[in-house]
Amino acid sequence: MNEIPLDHVAVAVHSLRDAVPLYELLTGHRGSPLELISDQGVNVVFVGPVELLEPTDSHGPVARFLDRRGPGLHHVALRVPDLRAALHRLEEHDIAIIDREPRPGARGRQVAFLHPRGTGGVLIELVEAQPQR
Repeated sequence: MNEIPLDHVAVAVHSLRDAVPLYELLTGHRGSPLELISDQGVNVVFVGPVELLEPTDSHGPVARFLDRRGPGLHHVALRVPDLRAALHRLEEHDIAIIDREPRPGARGRQVAFLHPRGTGGVLIELVEAQPQR
């Protein structure tokens, strides 16, 4: 059986200060250093396989998500070997794509999001397997 290409799951939180200790306890992992992803308006900390997202901008997508739904699962991220090829293949199958071009994401990797209307209601992030050099 092939390994599922799960990269991480992301959880939107109001406060990293409050959330990181809980996820450290739950996973047994230490939180990564805080990383600002300014174009997405979030601070990010990885705790094992969980990406915690704290909004830095009250009008950004994670802030809007928290306003509408409250804290919780934000997206599932899948690892792909070639992000541009994956986007092209999905477009050929009429999957709704938010990012037609890769953009910088956390940990120095290129990412792109797929729209939930094309993925059964789940926001999916595609993450290129290797950081760009």
